[in-house]
Amino acid sequence: MTTISGWAAPGFEEVREVFQDNFDRGVEIGAAFGAYHRGEKVVDLWGGVADAREGRAWEDDTLVLVYSTTKGVAAMCANRLAQQGAIDVEAPVTRYWPEFGQAGKERVTVADLLSHRAGLAWVDGSMSFDDMVRWDPVIEALEKQAPWWPPGSAHGYHATTYGWLVGEVVRRVTGMSIGTYLRTQIAEPLGADFFIGLPASEEPRVARLVSFIEGLQSGHPPDLAGLGDGAPGSGPGLAELAELAKTYFAPEGPLFKALNAPGGALADEEVWHSARLHAAEIPAANGICDARSLARLYGACVSDVVTSSGDPFRILTPEQLARATRQETEGPDRVLLGLDIQWGLGFNVNTGMIALAGLGGPNAFGHFGMGGSAGWADPDLQLGMGYVMNRMEIGTTGDTRSFRLMRSCLDAAEKMS
Repeated sequence: MTTISGWAAPGFEEVREVFQDNFDRGVEIGAAFGAYHRGEKVVDLWGGVADAREGRAWEDDTLVLVYSTTKGVAAMCANRLAQQGAIDVEAPVTRYWPEFGQAGKERVTVADLLSHRAGLAWVDGSMSFDDMVRWDPVIEALEKQAPWWPPGSAHGYHATTYGWLVGEVVRRVTGMSIGTYLRTQIAEPLGADFFIGLPASEEPRVARLVSFIEGLQSGHPPDLAGLGDGAPGSGPGLAELAELAKTYFAPEGPLFKALNAPGGALADEEVWHSARLHAAEIPAANGICDARSLARLYGACVSDVVTSSGDPFRILTPEQLARATRQETEGPDRVLLGLDIQWGLGFNVNTGMIALAGLGGPNAFGHFGMGGSAGWADPDLQLGMGYVMNRMEIGTTGDTRSFRLMRSCLDAAEKMS
């Protein structure tokens, strides 16, 4: 039996039991879960192995790459700037980034970028890893790129390009990279270890990701209980997902091209383990954090969180949060398997397929990362949660490991309201 470290506050004891059960069922290798309720930390759990090759245990300060869970934190940056009046989300992107207005993109708004409606889910041509990490070559490619569908007419998951698109607006407005803005204006004041661009000094803390196939080979079964059975309202079943994958994951399919954008620079799975990728700024996909920090960030979106200096800190006001989580999209996602997954200003909203997971009330929001990580919050309960792990599952929108933990946490908070 894996020994679980950390604690859960009175009333949240069941969360620890669920966390332990995930390990007992063999669906975890290393993981952590945290939660903030009404601005106070109520859950801080971790356990397992951070790097099976070295036998390194998952410690209280272990960090891990969280793929697209990064997008929710990038959205916090953009929405905080909108809250401060530095960005008008309804304005054309060209107000802040004039060179963007090429190839039919003159009327694309900042809200289009944040809600995956810009039609820029991938770029033409090829690009080397070296060019990608330099930032400017990606920006120049996006400036020249014509949209793949009329901007604003539909939404399609901008799996990697989202980060450069939103990040460049932040850079033009603040004069800082989005990683620097996050660190200086949000993470450090809040005391959160969330990095877009990891300092070399922190690299030894990073857990090694374990791919889905590696997990199977090491005796860890897939956690398929959260998939639908194909019945109406249950979400797609395995057979339906397999058929969808044939189209979307084909080399010329939209999801394949979106995941490997820009220009195939991220196609090699091994790059995700490299310190060089960790040090780069890829604001859609290479955030590195621990669970308590992710929970602290989401907790600070829905209530005041007291910092180490004793001052209250809140990332988004209730008014800006309501705007950020207002549903901006409808219909099937043109990139993400045609699924009914809907967006606010950079956050998943709790409608459509996401609502089937039972993750809180109608105003709940957050973002999931490839393989299973998740940041999620329910403003009505003033609850923020973070889940990170190194064993990759097959989904892109969470899985039963995080769903069970978050539902247990939501139930506990509900009983206290």
